[in-house]
Amino acid sequence: MAPTTPAQARTCFDLKSASLPVVAVVLKTTDFALFAADLAGRVADAPGFFDNDPVLIDLAPVRDSRDPIDFAALMALLRSHGTLPVAVRGGNPAQLEAARAAGLGAVPEAPPARAEAPAAMPELPAADPGTMVLDKPLRSGQQVYARGADLVVLAMVSFGAEVIADGNIHVYAPLRGRALAGARGNTGARIFSTCMEPQLVSIAGIYRTSETALPANVAGRAAQVRLEGEKLIVEPLA
Repeated sequence: MAPTTPAQARTCFDLKSASLPVVAVVLKTTDFALFAADLAGRVADAPGFFDNDPVLIDLAPVRDSRDPIDFAALMALLRSHGTLPVAVRGGNPAQLEAARAAGLGAVPEAPPARAEAPAAMPELPAADPGTMVLDKPLRSGQQVYARGADLVVLAMVSFGAEVIADGNIHVYAPLRGRALAGARGNTGARIFSTCMEPQLVSIAGIYRTSETALPANVAGRAAQVRLEGEKLIVEPLA
């Protein structure tokens, strides 16, 4: 058998950039016991909310704190609730160094959102990002990501299923799982459903879970989700 040359060996894999949706845990306290209790309460309100989701720990709110953060304990706690902590951002140099020592990566902070003139309806992107159409129901544990596109789903999104799009999400059936629109920061993205019953909705990283009950005029009805500043608005479709 002929020996493998260096040129041939380099064909065994490729290195490519990847943009993956992650859950951001925005840490607002360095009190580990308080955080653990709050997290346990939230997970209890929405069983199965996490399903080995990769997690980014956002340290921006505690950047000025002088209290040390036990990242090893924090990572163990997050893993115990079904997440995979992978990186941190927004911390001060000491926090970032401690996070790296615990095995977490450090990623740059997200750029500030572009300011837009106030309007009754958020401005939608001028360019058509394309559309992905899915005509089969999504069962629990299944995930679909429309990279650089809108996503149109013509069947039910079951509890525990997840639909993700860089643009808008349209579900012409019951939406009972998780829907994440504007996954790469598009604050003008929206989520539409003919039967709004989501486990979670998110636009550009700002989310709302089923632990906050939907108003009676939208729960189980045709509705849309849009972002107004840093607040998600859920309202009926006319």
